[in-house]
Amino acid sequence: MEQQIVTISSKSAGGDQILKMFKTRHAVIGVIHCPAFPGSPRYDGRSMDALIETALKDARAYAEGGVDGLIVENHGDVPFLRPADIGHETTAFITATTRAVIAETGLPTGINILANAPIPALAAASASGALFIRVNQWANAYVSNEGLLDGEAALAMRYRRQIAADNVAIFADSHVKHGAHAITADRTIEELTRDLEFFDADVVIATGQRTGDAVTDTELATVTGATGLPVVVGSGVTRDNLDRILMQCRGVIVGSSLKAGSVWWNEVETDRVSAFMDRARELRDGA
Repeated sequence: MEQQIVTISSKSAGGDQILKMFKTRHAVIGVIHCPAFPGSPRYDGRSMDALIETALKDARAYAEGGVDGLIVENHGDVPFLRPADIGHETTAFITATTRAVIAETGLPTGINILANAPIPALAAASASGALFIRVNQWANAYVSNEGLLDGEAALAMRYRRQIAADNVAIFADSHVKHGAHAITADRTIEELTRDLEFFDADVVIATGQRTGDAVTDTELATVTGATGLPVVVGSGVTRDNLDRILMQCRGVIVGSSLKAGSVWWNEVETDRVSAFMDRARELRDGA
């Protein structure tokens, strides 16, 4: 299937990135947690074709269930490296996987290279046809599981211009999960969120404290109230809390709750996706 052709303008040119990409004001984006790639500690020796097929199986389940878009992550590469230590092989493998996912589903698709690697992700997006990248720390800094991580917005935006990838949108986390924010503790979440907009992110992501942990109503309201950018929720969304979350933001990034046993490393189950999307459409239609 050919990828849907979408032109994404930069923030400075205005426009609603969520609506342009996903053709809805409240998008549901399914996460493809790739198995460990060659070069990472948990790589099990399977062929590249087998690795891609694992990702495609989840992509098909999401597409059949009716999601609006996808995001591909190298989530099997734990423990994650910091950006400067990520090898070219990771960029190559996620590019090949993402290109296959897009060709198979035609869905608007993004890339997240963990941990916090916007420059490799931009390269992979440009080569694969992905429309956006997710960046966990776009501005400022925090102490993550991997150690100290700096925001690389300045370098990444210059690199995006160098490779003529201005069409690739930036989805940036505010007060990101899996870390301590003592470095910026003297600044409010509102200020940290406004920094993302100042550094030309296109979409802001609000999360809970870890993968599978839901954002609180208070934090979601704080983030959405601090920016004119679209805000999506990036963790902990389930069929049970969708009513509370979806219409309070512009979309959700969901993975674990749509997998067997609600565990991120298991396979996506089409029935779970379909039930989730049935409720999402009800909420959107009733808005």
